[in-house]
Amino acid sequence: MTQASDSRLAIDGGTPARQNPDPPMYPGGMAIAEEEERAVLEVLRSKRLFRYYGPGETESKASQLEEAFAATKGASYAVAVTSGTAALVTGLHAIGVGPGDEVILPAYTWIASAAAVAAAGGIPVVAEVDETLLLDPADVAEKISPYTKAIMPVHMRGASCRMDELMAVADENGLKVIEDVAQANGGSYKGRALGTIGDVGCFSLQFNKIITSGEGGMVVTDSEDVWKRTNMYHDVIAPLRAEYGEDELLCGVNYRMPELLAAVALVQLERLDGLIEAMRLRKRMLKSGIEEVTERKGLRFRELADADGDTAISMVFFMDSAAAAEAVSEALRAENIGAGPLYRPEGIDYHVYAHWVPILERRAWTEAGGPWRWAKREIEYRPDMCPRSLDLLGRAVHMNVNPLLTNEDVEETIDGLNRVLEALA
Repeated sequence: MTQASDSRLAIDGGTPARQNPDPPMYPGGMAIAEEEERAVLEVLRSKRLFRYYGPGETESKASQLEEAFAATKGASYAVAVTSGTAALVTGLHAIGVGPGDEVILPAYTWIASAAAVAAAGGIPVVAEVDETLLLDPADVAEKISPYTKAIMPVHMRGASCRMDELMAVADENGLKVIEDVAQANGGSYKGRALGTIGDVGCFSLQFNKIITSGEGGMVVTDSEDVWKRTNMYHDVIAPLRAEYGEDELLCGVNYRMPELLAAVALVQLERLDGLIEAMRLRKRMLKSGIEEVTERKGLRFRELADADGDTAISMVFFMDSAAAAEAVSEALRAENIGAGPLYRPEGIDYHVYAHWVPILERRAWTEAGGPWRWAKREIEYRPDMCPRSLDLLGRAVHMNVNPLLTNEDVEETIDGLNRVLEALA
């Protein structure tokens, strides 16, 4: 029986709509080619593996990356670090978050966002997400206490938070804003690069991210003071290599990005616009191809605070119930179309606060340690404390939008989506 003549769902024994499953969703990683190889070999042959010196006069790749990254984002300063988490920890220290300071962050984000707050001695305060699946400005306003120091918008799954509203809340309450841009590198909000709207922006170059050096991160800011604090915290010897007043000196750690990672990241940065363009094209095709059935069935897509600034790494639509989202996802997977709800109570997914066991149980490395001993009020966490977020995430069917999808892949995906939604939505 040919695919064209078999209208049954694959889960019911029909022919899968997709001939091949999705390619790996590592946009930058799958784009690695001779340019990255040459960049790494250049560093190895120069024998300059350390940022500040080596045998010869070659320029530091980390310095080049910082200059290029800042220029790409339209930021005054950029600092290259070892990971996205290192970027967050450094950024939090740079804006003055310390023991007992509360930082409001979303119920839907990788646990590293909350762990970074705890690592700085701060207290993570979890707020609801709205139909953007990102931080809800109204709930943020409700969660502010006399001890709140900062708000952390996290631009999850490639799209921007409602930054105008969040910045207004921050301004009204005298709060700092630290943007987590790990999953939205290259995205924008009303013409401004994500990461440049708040006081400090933090990026990840881990392998799953849009562009990658395997690991690595970047911190950007327009504030000279925040840059100085970032520079000192990420590099204990930074004060020896720059102009600092004696009254500014602080002790830092070592989150310096190695030259080999910076060499790869420099090449990947040049690939960013092309990758995003490829994903945006495919997402437009997919949404257009299922428009008739989604409108007829009354399905709603995830809201976008700025559709033009979406990096398009994902497509998300909501079902009426978690059970329906699971059924549709299972049927799509049978069609060789990767899909799944963003929250399952029985699963372990560190992207959803309800599974952050070390945070929910306020665990620390020692009995006397942990940030909660510095809390200025009683802080309690419960797995059900953000019910709206769990409902939205449980009903959300998520699909990656892979830049490697061919036109044939996209057409087959549209066919499978229409079949499944027609039958089960």
